Amino acid sequence: MQSLPAPRLVATDLDGTALRTDGTVSPRTVSAFGRVEESGAVLVFVTGRPPRWMGGVAGAVRHRGLAICANGALIYDLHTEQIVESHLITVDVLQEVVDQLRANVSELVFSVEYEAGFAHESQFLLGGLDRGALTARVDSVTARPCAKLLALHPGMDADELQTTVEGLVGHLVTATHSSRRGLIEMSAQGVTKATALAALAGQHEIKPSEVIAFGDMPNDLPMLSWAGTSYAVANAHPDVLAAVDHVTAANDDDGVAQVIERLYG
Repeated sequence: MQSLPAPRLVATDLDGTALRTDGTVSPRTVSAFGRVEESGAVLVFVTGRPPRWMGGVAGAVRHRGLAICANGALIYDLHTEQIVESHLITVDVLQEVVDQLRANVSELVFSVEYEAGFAHESQFLLGGLDRGALTARVDSVTARPCAKLLALHPGMDADELQTTVEGLVGHLVTATHSSRRGLIEMSAQGVTKATALAALAGQHEIKPSEVIAFGDMPNDLPMLSWAGTSYAVANAHPDVLAAVDHVTAANDDDGVAQVIERLYG
């Protein structure tokens, strides 16, 4: 039986998917990514991370590939470490979204991700790579356009909060989450990992059927639905596990690398 051709484009989420829980890229995964590019296929990292969090990843993968950052809002060239495309939330929309959410959900606090930089309200509890980093506290998160607006609630879980946010401002922004805490990430209306990936694939004349995608959290669902072949890692969110074509090993067991090795052996 003749084997199917390897995908022309490999798209993978980073945190919780291709990266290990400690945030590192394993040597096995680095080697697997090298196989993709050596084959002539396109390698794309599709992440909720902002570009300012990509330096370590870029170095670990030897500056291979492109990155779709901030859930599709920013396209980042890992070779040059430059943003090459932006889709921002306008000031008017930001103001309306924040006003609506404050009026209807008590205890929400906000932060904003810019093309270069990050700002947060004083009560916003920093997490992950922002702990200990130089960040700007601001009185207003609506002063200028941003790539991503984040809303944090101290008591609600992420699934519940996303449903609430979508009901209130889903006509203004695209809301999703990639965290185990009550943190919602909002992009400009219609901007997702899938829209950015589809545009990039189109530039290379690559069809969805020629794309394989990997993910673990709800912000990956649009991309996984769009790609011709979709994989979740075993540690993925239940909604992601239910939506994909296949499940591979967990991120800490190099699940993404295992699939790539079979495809590009």
